[in-house]
Amino acid sequence: MTHIDHTDLVHYERAGKVVTITLNRPEVRNAQNGKLLYALDEAFQRFAYDDEAAVAILAGNGPHFSSGHDLGPTGDRDTSFDRRTLWWDHVGQAGVENRFARESELYVGLCRRWRELPKPTIAAVQGACIMGGLMVAWSCDLIVASSDAYFADAAVDFGIPGVEMFGHPWELGPRRAKEFLFTAERLTAVEAHKLGMVSRVVERDDLMDTAMTLAHRIAQRPRLGLALAKQAVNQCEDLMGYRSGTDSVFGLHQLAHAHNAETSGDFNGGGSPQVVKRALAGETAGTAS
Repeated sequence: MTHIDHTDLVHYERAGKVVTITLNRPEVRNAQNGKLLYALDEAFQRFAYDDEAAVAILAGNGPHFSSGHDLGPTGDRDTSFDRRTLWWDHVGQAGVENRFARESELYVGLCRRWRELPKPTIAAVQGACIMGGLMVAWSCDLIVASSDAYFADAAVDFGIPGVEMFGHPWELGPRRAKEFLFTAERLTAVEAHKLGMVSRVVERDDLMDTAMTLAHRIAQRPRLGLALAKQAVNQCEDLMGYRSGTDSVFGLHQLAHAHNAETSGDFNGGGSPQVVKRALAGETAGTAS
């Protein structure tokens, strides 16, 4: 395993039985490069192994929870894995072997690992939660959102069916998921709450207090009971096709990358950080200048 220095990318703090894990790249709206995701994995592992910690809150420093994958110059696509699965290193490999190995580990692999963590987790979401930010929030058991939070996936603008961990039909329902993807329009916190994706909507100033109050209430319950309840719901979701569905759509995601690379020479189909900027601004490809 190649160890990567993760200092200051993710903050970890425990107060009593509640841990707060904070994404700390506010200068790029907590965009996710490999180092940030591995730092987050280390924080979740620390939480999992701490017998005094019962519930974790995942937050984002700054005005936004997460703008998704880092597609800009601070991304680290050519950096070797820190390794959480047994996939070989993607660096130096060509084509699908590069992309499939990297995205299987960093995106699908880590998100599934966090979803299966036996302790309850709460995402506290403010501002933008778009594209890869959705996957991280969806990996948590509950989502508390500020009233100014919004959610979007502009992957279709890249010619791609959606982000790698494709939870959309389970989180939104089939028809709303299609509209969400077809239009790339924002889903507000209030709309997400009506759909059942978000647990509670509060004013931004109350976000962390609300998440903390909820976490402390959950932390009073027996640890094993919470773990088994979480596993029970996850297993039922998997029986409703979540695991096999996300596997199959990850294949379509890779097919889209391969098509883009073959036809345009760019596995993102000419997509760029401008697509993410449009999503942050609530614009679609058809309305952006």
